[in-house]
Amino acid sequence: MHVPALSTAENFSARNTRSDRSVATVVFALLAIASLLPTLLAPIPAMGDYVNHLARMYLLSEMGAADANPYYQAAWAFYPNLAMDLVVPWMARLVGAEIATRLFLLFSQTLIVGGALALEWVVKGRIHLAGFAALMFLYCLPFSWGFINFECALGIALCGIAVYLAVAEQQVPLRLVVNTASVVVLLAAHFFALGVYGATLGFYELWRAFGRKRPARDVALRLIALATPAVASLVVMRLNAGSVGSEGTFWSFDHKLLWPFFIMNGYSMAVSGMSAIVLMVALYAAARCSVLELKSAGIWIAAGFALLYLAIPPRLFGTSFADIRVLPAAALILPAFCSLSLPSRRWTIAALVLVAGITLANLGVVLEVWLSYRSDYSAIIDSFQHIDRGAKILIGTSADSEDPPFEDLTQYPIYYAPTLAVHYANAFVSNVFAETGKQPVQARAEVRRLAIPNDGPVPIRLLSAIAAAKTTVPDDTLVVRNWYRDYDYLYLVGPAITNPLPDLLQELDRSARFALYRIRRAP
Repeated sequence: MHVPALSTAENFSARNTRSDRSVATVVFALLAIASLLPTLLAPIPAMGDYVNHLARMYLLSEMGAADANPYYQAAWAFYPNLAMDLVVPWMARLVGAEIATRLFLLFSQTLIVGGALALEWVVKGRIHLAGFAALMFLYCLPFSWGFINFECALGIALCGIAVYLAVAEQQVPLRLVVNTASVVVLLAAHFFALGVYGATLGFYELWRAFGRKRPARDVALRLIALATPAVASLVVMRLNAGSVGSEGTFWSFDHKLLWPFFIMNGYSMAVSGMSAIVLMVALYAAARCSVLELKSAGIWIAAGFALLYLAIPPRLFGTSFADIRVLPAAALILPAFCSLSLPSRRWTIAALVLVAGITLANLGVVLEVWLSYRSDYSAIIDSFQHIDRGAKILIGTSADSEDPPFEDLTQYPIYYAPTLAVHYANAFVSNVFAETGKQPVQARAEVRRLAIPNDGPVPIRLLSAIAAAKTTVPDDTLVVRNWYRDYDYLYLVGPAITNPLPDLLQELDRSARFALYRIRRAP
């Protein structure tokens, strides 16, 4: 059979396409390597919750040892928030808790990128957009604030979605096995990631039902098969005294319109806002020029995620900032359902420059913050030498609120750094993440009334008012009503201020981001 020869123009176009793909692959590989540098270079990543998780890993890995911390005990149950708790303590016995926790973070980051690539490969049969989207959001606000279990579990969810879609047209038994395995793993890893997994596949099945006009009986059976493992797992969890959390639910619409602009960077709202605006404008322009198209299944999923984001409260089952977690999930899933057809090499270069610029701008902020905290974390570890072993420590802040310091988010990574005293000084620390229903560690009964596992450091203005007997203590802060008698030391984190209570506090150590005081016992 005679095969017509390609014209010169067709040959040239094919060579250009292959060349553009090679350039994109090289750019992606370089950006991926650069994106992992902060985790490789920083002994303790400067992420808000990370040091608190590290403190818990120290406690779990030392349980049962002769010198274990006397104030905490293991409290294992089928909690849906155990990703690192199941893995890191075993690794810590081999390489130490600090290295094991950092390796877990590195694995989670790799899983985010790899899961996005796997999902796109299953949907499109090629790698195109998802990897770049994953790198742009690798240090988005939920991840850079140290929501590590969620980050790891979201990577698992991406892989689970990819595997399910790969067998979506197979027989029920195979789909049921695949779905059950993903549900069990995700329920143990993080409840919200399980929700992302179930919501994505639910929206996909609805698209399949209405878009392909499937029989109602077939649709019902597929949805039942999809939901059954999750329902069964939740029942087993409840029967085994597991729970999702204990802090309840709080709904507010206050910041939902702003979070899409501030989601891309957890340290600089200016960089995040600029990155988000540039990305939104580029996506809008590409769609207007008909070079970017969201496939019909992607439209269903995008609409579903938009409704979820509006409906989900900021605090859900004790999980803070629940609603903003929808945003990176959508950013990692939707590129698999997008088609981008750039008309020329100039467009390709412009797209790569834009993606690289956003990624590197956010990465530059992360590197600057993480490397600057090396000395701060070393200083706070050195300060534990001034603390008597077995002491009780309260964490306060010079800021006006216990919430993350949105006016300067680079201060946030210091907030929970004093929790490392549970390892270095065998101390009790007020704000260790040891909440019943969420973590497999809890304070022992004799000190449980002093624990503040769900909130941030206590504002010094409140502590000062209590010490001066000038305020009635609100119900939600009863734990600190006698702080000057119950605790031995106070760490004051945040912007440096002079000793706020010189008659009550004796300064022992100070750094740019914290001060350590011994509390003089009041009669």
